[in-house]
Amino acid sequence: MQQDKQPDYRPVVFRDRSAGYAFLTRSTATSEQSIEWDDGNTYPVIDVEISSESHPYFTGKARSVDPEGRIARFERRYGEGD
Repeated sequence: MQQDKQPDYRPVVFRDRSAGYAFLTRSTATSEQSIEWDDGNTYPVIDVEISSESHPYFTGKARSVDPEGRIARFERRYGEGD
């Protein structure tokens, strides 16, 4: 493997501004911005639009589809089968 062709794999903070949530992980992503983390070190920060803290599926605020309403609409439209 050629060392000079691999991107740097380093600690990066991903921040979800809508949920006020940030987490530190390792990544090859780059950023011009930086943030001071809880441990006193400064890391590059990448703002994301959605994370597990704000995603409707993970927060339990997902829309539930009403399958009974779909069936009723189908039966109204095409009549009940014999």
